[in-house]
Amino acid sequence: MTDAPVVDINIEQFSRLAQAIEAEVARVIVGQKAVVRGVLTCVLAGRHALLEGVPGLGKTMLIRALADALDLKFARIQFTPDLMPADITGTDILEDDEHGRKVKLFQPGPVFANLILADEINRATPKTQSALLEAMQESSVTVANRTYQLEPPFFVLATQNPLEMEGTYPLPEAQLDRFMFKVNVNYPSKSDLVTVLERTTGVEVPHAGKVADGREIISMGRLALNTPVASHVNEYVARLIVASHPEDATAPERVKQFVRYGASPRGAQALIIGAKINALLEGRFNVSFVDIEAVAPSALRHRLLLNFEGLAEGISTDDIIGDLIRSVAK
Repeated sequence: MTDAPVVDINIEQFSRLAQAIEAEVARVIVGQKAVVRGVLTCVLAGRHALLEGVPGLGKTMLIRALADALDLKFARIQFTPDLMPADITGTDILEDDEHGRKVKLFQPGPVFANLILADEINRATPKTQSALLEAMQESSVTVANRTYQLEPPFFVLATQNPLEMEGTYPLPEAQLDRFMFKVNVNYPSKSDLVTVLERTTGVEVPHAGKVADGREIISMGRLALNTPVASHVNEYVARLIVASHPEDATAPERVKQFVRYGASPRGAQALIIGAKINALLEGRFNVSFVDIEAVAPSALRHRLLLNFEGLAEGISTDDIIGDLIRSVAK
């Protein structure tokens, strides 16, 4: 795939392919349109997404459906407390060559794929979770002082259970920051639940068909990155990020009271890139404040760290983000 020529894609083709992907996923996943849109945005950006929700809401099925819709090498890693870093990255093994001598060979781990499903990522220990850090940031893996490059496109789609559930470990802040979006998966409505029962309790189980390959995904991402952003939109994002820090004079009152650390520069990058893709998905080739506000919760909710008072009061980072959007001048 790396050596294949990149295809030229215009905004109409971008919209058509994106709609086709969403339509194929919708054959398997009922409702959850915002969740599908958030995950697809990360895939088109070539970045990583974290899905959080209680068990049984279809997080794993959603990612599998997306993998079925994309002609990419797919690998699933089931995170458990006894999973070791080498189980993810791979390791050197000894084998006999044609002369009967022992030679050291690298056995690649499941991370050597295009689309990685890191299932229940917070059930593994922090040491194992951190094995993904280099791969997520550098698209490479280092084993025994040798570095191996990962083939593009590469993105990690991880699921996690809420931290209040038994047997979970909090993700390190450095790893959380490497996820472009954190997408909350909520309970389906009553009508959606009826449709789920109709689709999943019979003999026939729906499957998504392939509609795009790696070259097209890379080309769609390049088109998105080339989407222009006006200077006043960049300045608005900068004001949002600065105001998320409690020590800043422009921070809203609840930020000063309940936030320990504000969003990082990666949060600003996630806002701009997400807004670019959101605009293209809506059929526009310009980014507006509406696009920033549409992606702000997913881009920032895992990058705001609450203080003890905020945690004790049960404050939601989504509430803080709402305060930021309402108070920061456009």
